[in-house]
Amino acid sequence: MGSCVSKNKARDNDSDHNVDFAAGNVKLITTKEAWDQYLEEARRDGKIVIADFSAAWCGPCKMIAPYYCELFEKYTSMMFLVVDVDELTDFSTSWDIKATPTFFFFKDGQQLDKLVGANKPELQKKIVAINDSLPEYKQ
Repeated sequence: MGSCVSKNKARDNDSDHNVDFAAGNVKLITTKEAWDQYLEEARRDGKIVIADFSAAWCGPCKMIAPYYCELFEKYTSMMFLVVDVDELTDFSTSWDIKATPTFFFFKDGQQLDKLVGANKPELQKKIVAINDSLPEYKQ
């Protein structure tokens, strides 16, 4: 899923997702509880959430992962999440994921937008548009 993703769970070093970075990193979601917790935290902090529903075996997901990390580093006032559709099958099904990667954009727990596919220009365009619509309190 890319080297900037950290697993907020027990440290089992067998997992290639288990890379720790400083606070505010791209977070790998492995439970519905973690999803709810991060969305609530973002709502409380007034942050936009970008959620990448992807899979470890998905070629396009691997291709866009480093770019997703770059966006995270550039847009620090947003929260970037990664949901592994294989680890959270039922949850992913509830979001009607037809292809990976699928990106969702949330504000205050409400879905603002969605993008299906590893489309870098479109992903950046949507993030820039959402970022530009935010008040100027950005960090």
